[in-house]
Amino acid sequence: MADFGFNEHHQNEIINYMRFARSKRLLRVKTIDSCFEELKDSRLVEETFTVDEVREMLDGLQMVVRGEVEMELINTAHTNVLLLRQLFSQAEKFYLRLQSDVSELENRELLEQVAEFEKTDFTSANKMNQEASKPKLAPLNEGGVSELLNKEIVRLQEENDKLKSRLRTLESQAMSALDEKTKAERALKDLQRTQGEQQLCSQMKEISSLEDTVAALKEGYERSLSANAASQKDLQENLVTAKHDLLRVQEQLALAEKELEKKFQQTAAYRNMKEILTKKNEQIKEIRKRLQKYEPDD
Repeated sequence: MADFGFNEHHQNEIINYMRFARSKRLLRVKTIDSCFEELKDSRLVEETFTVDEVREMLDGLQMVVRGEVEMELINTAHTNVLLLRQLFSQAEKFYLRLQSDVSELENRELLEQVAEFEKTDFTSANKMNQEASKPKLAPLNEGGVSELLNKEIVRLQEENDKLKSRLRTLESQAMSALDEKTKAERALKDLQRTQGEQQLCSQMKEISSLEDTVAALKEGYERSLSANAASQKDLQENLVTAKHDLLRVQEQLALAEKELEKKFQQTAAYRNMKEILTKKNEQIKEIRKRLQKYEPDD
């Protein structure tokens, strides 16, 4: 019998699974054969067929065969998942962690070994395991594995005890830290209360000082306002007086200008200048009349 690195019990379990897979495979092959036989019996009753008829028969056969093959592949995948579920479930009971390497599923060398095992050893193994029990992984009873599991359990228990001890230490430290935090909060509240009272007293003094300052400023502002009112009244009176004086001076100036003009008109120079201007105006009028006579000729 080929050696896959398992003991006799596990080797028998592999043979049982291969027997199951082989029976399913043979059943699906028979189903596909029946599809072809049904096509022969139902459609191949005439001697000649057209191209369209042959194409139609092949397309129908293709759909049927494809459905059967696809169903078998899906069923095989689901069956493998259920088998892995059984293996992992039984391994967890003994605190084992199984791992799989999907890349090994396409290893041609291992696949050829499985095919060779099925050809050479399947028949003999089938006879030896006719009275085998229901396919199920039995508990691990090997001495080496049991000892390893016991050591692992002891180690885990010791680690668990250490973790519990550390947890108790951490809980104690947490309680101490919580007490210190409570004391610190209480001291902080007392300090805040004391500082609040001192700050309130200081603020009251500052408010009283500010009130005195505001009262003094108000009194000074009122005195300044009274003084400004009196000064404004004096300024208004002075302004009115200045306006009256300005009007009087303007009237005197206007009278003086009129008097001066009157005196100037009575002088000989003014009369001579007036006569000259009168003569010039008459000469200008005479020249304009002469020019008007010559303008049509031009």
